[in-house]
Amino acid sequence: IEESQDVEDSAEEEISQEPKEAGFKVVKVVDGDTIDVNIDGKIERLRLIGIDTPETVDPRKKVQCFGIEASNKAKELLFGKFVSLENDETQGERDKYKRLLRYIFLPDGTNFNLFMIAEGYAHEYTYDEQYKYQFDFKQAQIDARKNSKGLWNPSACPQVSS
Repeated sequence: IEESQDVEDSAEEEISQEPKEAGFKVVKVVDGDTIDVNIDGKIERLRLIGIDTPETVDPRKKVQCFGIEASNKAKELLFGKFVSLENDETQGERDKYKRLLRYIFLPDGTNFNLFMIAEGYAHEYTYDEQYKYQFDFKQAQIDARKNSKGLWNPSACPQVSS
């Protein structure tokens, strides 16, 4: 048992060497792919890399199918929680709206961006350049679609799944 614990410890050390910032409080969930986080006393708006959720707050668009569900899931998992953030140098620091571009990791280590795609709350979204988790995100969308999860369920959004 002791030997397997050493292996687990070294694996955890490897994971912790990822370029993550730790413990930032989510103070607002705008929608499924945009949140506000307190970073050293300053509220920063973040746009999640690699995902796009149906719109709920864009004044130019009506609320899209499964947008409310995606927003509610983000609120359930993120609001008030302390999350870890990871940037991706391929995507730059900020988008054209000055939002920080980040991956979010839940307190248990779950990649929130990937979770949202895998459970059918979001589409994989490549803005311009390939990004670090693109392969995993695209595969998660294929699997979610194949398994009719979330917005891919024909009864949820008939126009999307066809």
